[in-house]
Amino acid sequence: MLQRELTLTNRRGLHARAATRLVQCCQPFASSVTIYHGDRSADAANIMSLLMLAAPCTSVVQVQVEGEDAEEALNAIVALFEARFDEDQ
Repeated sequence: MLQRELTLTNRRGLHARAATRLVQCCQPFASSVTIYHGDRSADAANIMSLLMLAAPCTSVVQVQVEGEDAEEALNAIVALFEARFDEDQ
């Protein structure tokens, strides 16, 4: 299992479009991805659970990835966060 702390730096945080991008980012991987924000957790394959995290801009989230391709999945998620979900260009 791999874990990484990431900060949401896109303007609207983990809103519908960003959550959709995160779900799409995780789909090609066999690993399971869980996102934690405060005392809440969400399966990154479920857009509704991601939206329930209510994570605005500047929120720090914990990403936990478990599975055979965990490193590749985590690298893709980190790249998505660093690209600010391709929203702020």
